[in-house]
Amino acid sequence: MPDYGHALEFGTFLTPRNAPADEPVDHAVLCEDLGYDLVTFQDHPYQPRFLDTWTLLTWVAASTSRIRVAGNVLNLPLRQPAVLARAAASLDLLSAGRFDLGLGAGAFWDAIEAMGEPRRSPGEAVQALTEAIEIIRGIWAADDRSPLRVAGEFHHVAGAKRGPAPSRTIPIVLGAYGPRMLRTVGRLADGWLPSLGNLPPGGLAAGNALIDQAATAAGRDPREIRRWLNIPADVTAGRLTDLALADGISTFVLSTDDESRLRGFATETVPAVRAAVAAARG
Repeated sequence: MPDYGHALEFGTFLTPRNAPADEPVDHAVLCEDLGYDLVTFQDHPYQPRFLDTWTLLTWVAASTSRIRVAGNVLNLPLRQPAVLARAAASLDLLSAGRFDLGLGAGAFWDAIEAMGEPRRSPGEAVQALTEAIEIIRGIWAADDRSPLRVAGEFHHVAGAKRGPAPSRTIPIVLGAYGPRMLRTVGRLADGWLPSLGNLPPGGLAAGNALIDQAATAAGRDPREIRRWLNIPADVTAGRLTDLALADGISTFVLSTDDESRLRGFATETVPAVRAAVAAARG
């Protein structure tokens, strides 16, 4: 039974639809009232039916007081790393440490290319993500007074000033499926965030093994990496208990905008899963 030592937490995966524009914010406020730990939004900057996710995250953080916010996951090809780093640190400071940085290497390349960014191969996208993480963490390292220089193939900074420093170490959580991305999670990230519906049978176990191997090879403790999972609205408490115990998932993110499902999951499923996992782990 993999147990990476993290307490269970539960979040939601909401749609940033722009009509009615206040609906995503209302849903986030409801999630806070229901006791969820975090609220996340998909990020598709090329989709005009959606509000800009970054702007929405700031509005949600200002409209709540406890719940954490994150992109699920932010579209890195359309978000410049150094600017994103400063924006993330700023939101962390303004929200009293309630922002987690979910990142993706890129998908839907036709739409990304239509927005003006170049199409990248899977290998190039992973390399770009690796360079971006170095830049982001370099910007956050405000105690280092030296100019930040990263000479990447796809992202670079040439003497950028560092800062602001976030209020805490902001977790970087990667949406990842392929072997190269999973090894990147193990080497560099603080969390892994796949969607259950996109994984093949045995995909969680195989992904965990690759992440753990890469973490160990990089001199890291695999327990440093929290295992997140986007889950469908019809998932049962028994299934989630199995995922926690068998695969070490500790952050479950419910994919729904339906208020009745949000309420039912928070009041019925969450307590049942917490109790079952606690009993199994003694």
